[in-house]
Amino acid sequence: MKVISPRNHGYLDFLTVVLFLLAPTLLGLSQVPAMLAYSLAVVHLIVTLTSDFPLGIIKIIPFIVHGWIERMVGPLLIAIPFILDFANEDTARNFYIGMGLVIIVVGILTDYQGEVRDRKGNEEN
Repeated sequence: MKVISPRNHGYLDFLTVVLFLLAPTLLGLSQVPAMLAYSLAVVHLIVTLTSDFPLGIIKIIPFIVHGWIERMVGPLLIAIPFILDFANEDTARNFYIGMGLVIIVVGILTDYQGEVRDRKGNEEN
């Protein structure tokens, strides 16, 4: 069941950017997890602003592609503490696993076709 609209997904994307920006300070992340969080905030913001959905500004990435990007990012965030060897840092590991799980769940619940259907409906009227 797709209960998250494209607009609401955009709000969650901006919340994700804020969480990645605040996590290093609020959670006291060490250097690698902190730099990764700042980098992910920037990348997530760029993808959000360039996606073709209500909160996108430049609209060059189809929203469906935005969804596929997140389908790859979610599992990667879960694996990244082990790949980059900071799995022994409980707070950092749990933050990245938690963010990965949230992105996966949001992806499952998002209606990535909503904008396409809305546009087609408007064209027919």
